[in-house]
Amino acid sequence: MKLVVNCDGGSRGNPGHAAAGVVLRDEMGNVLARIGKYLGITTNNVAEYQSLIIALEEALKHKPESVRVIMDSELVVRQMNGEYKVKAAHLEPLFEKAKELAEKIGNVSFENVRRSDSYQSEADRMVNETLDRHLSG
Repeated sequence: MKLVVNCDGGSRGNPGHAAAGVVLRDEMGNVLARIGKYLGITTNNVAEYQSLIIALEEALKHKPESVRVIMDSELVVRQMNGEYKVKAAHLEPLFEKAKELAEKIGNVSFENVRRSDSYQSEADRMVNETLDRHLSG
């Protein structure tokens, strides 16, 4: 099974209240999972990495032959592709965890897109809905 995952993380304030949004689909576009998770107070970049980790953990449950990860975080995508080094010490453990999960899957690609991409906007919407629910009470 080939999977496509859109994931997004965001914080209101930097740092601020943060959440992750994940949409996992099979290669035909059928949604296998939608996940919105409140992450507490953290930075936007930590939230982006947390969304990736959640996405890869969920993908592993389906024993995929490959996973295409799509994110709007250029930083995370370039770090995962080895184009940028991880310079921020607080991101290093998250990067290592994401790399470890990707290696368990074996065939994982990372792609950067704009938030306006229809599937990416669904992941972004999940972040905002999760934050709205948490902050309203």
